[in-house]
Amino acid sequence: MSSGKELRRKVRGSYAISTVSIALVLFLVASVGYIIWNLSKATDNIKERMTLYVMMEPTAEDAVVEEVGAKLLTTEGVREAKFISKSEAAADFKNFAGGNFEEFLDYNPLPASYEVRLVASESPKELVAKIESVAMEWEGVDEVIYQQGMVESMDANLGRFKLLLVVFGAVLLLISLILLKNTIRMSVFSRREIIATMKLVGATKSFIKRPFIASSFWMGLAASAIASAMFWAMIVALSEGVPYLVLISGGRVMAMMFGGIVVGGVAISMLFTSLTLGKFIRMNSAKVHIY
Repeated sequence: MSSGKELRRKVRGSYAISTVSIALVLFLVASVGYIIWNLSKATDNIKERMTLYVMMEPTAEDAVVEEVGAKLLTTEGVREAKFISKSEAAADFKNFAGGNFEEFLDYNPLPASYEVRLVASESPKELVAKIESVAMEWEGVDEVIYQQGMVESMDANLGRFKLLLVVFGAVLLLISLILLKNTIRMSVFSRREIIATMKLVGATKSFIKRPFIASSFWMGLAASAIASAMFWAMIVALSEGVPYLVLISGGRVMAMMFGGIVVGGVAISMLFTSLTLGKFIRMNSAKVHIY
């Protein structure tokens, strides 16, 4: 009787350890994935805020200026093209520098222009160079102005930064899955005597696996619930503790994150349990203790 109680205690302990281990892995992977996603969106926002100016020739007629604006809006990579008239350019310059240069010069030397904002691109440098090359061929365009140093720096650094995050996430996922596999293996190992007994009485593989797979389903579901609660607590803590940190927290995004946690928890638990069980079932009962 005492051995039966001891076995049940070991089984419950192994279930608890496996459930907590799966929950921690899910929480860790979800958190890293969420951070990478937010950083990726942040880099896209930085790219979309990049601005270049298409300066018009002082003698360009209104029809030509409007045609350039229409062409910009249909150019690949252009998200928005805002027209800035000569008078608006003069007003902006006065606000920035102070004084009234028009009274001194007796005319407004600033040309009309288009303030162009771009879509997020893997290579901002190539996109800007392409738009500049196309725009300079249009009638009425004098020059294209942008911060070349910033574009080159962004092109070099953002790509490396995103690659580093993806590699870090992949390595973390791999390590977590290896540790989790060993934890589930130990959980199944604690019930090796039950498996050996079922094999001795002639139980089929599917019959042996059925209760273990069912238990792994509920274990994955419980781990998902724990991980989801921890993940939600992390988001709330970040939002309240760092109010200036802008996080993606829309209903659709959160539904996808929590859905991924649940599906991942159940799938990982059932998959690793099934794989480990298969090895135990195929193994000679006399050697199962050394696995």
